[in-house]
Amino acid sequence: MKEKICFFIGHRDVSAEIYPKIAEEVEHLILEHNVKRFYVGHYGTFDSMAAKAVKEAKKQYSNVKLTMLLPYHPAIRPIEIPPGFDDSYFPEGQERVPPRVAILCANQHMVCRADYLICFVDHPSGGSREILDMALKRQESNCIRVINLSGWYPES
Repeated sequence: MKEKICFFIGHRDVSAEIYPKIAEEVEHLILEHNVKRFYVGHYGTFDSMAAKAVKEAKKQYSNVKLTMLLPYHPAIRPIEIPPGFDDSYFPEGQERVPPRVAILCANQHMVCRADYLICFVDHPSGGSREILDMALKRQESNCIRVINLSGWYPES
């Protein structure tokens, strides 16, 4: 059976008030959908809150894993993996991606790989919006389930 994966994306700056929603969705996916692997980047408040929610869940559910998505090759941009993460992931072929689009491309890769996307996108501009649009198209084919914690969705 394929391991179920959840990926997180969101605007760099979001209010800490959404943390309880993130934690609630993480627990729901673990208990109701058997999600065991969570991927998150490390570039802003939303990513930090998502990582914190999974780290808290790991205290109760020992089979849950947290992976840091790396958009830049670790040999070129070394990063110390923070405590609470189980490992890191650098997508295959990502080393050929120009740095200016590395985050976007890594996020696109994960949308194609994940079963669930928890996001916080509340306005129509930015890279998070592009990823949401891509995920919503994949959701039409039942390839991914999108949970936008802001409740905002672009008009079709």
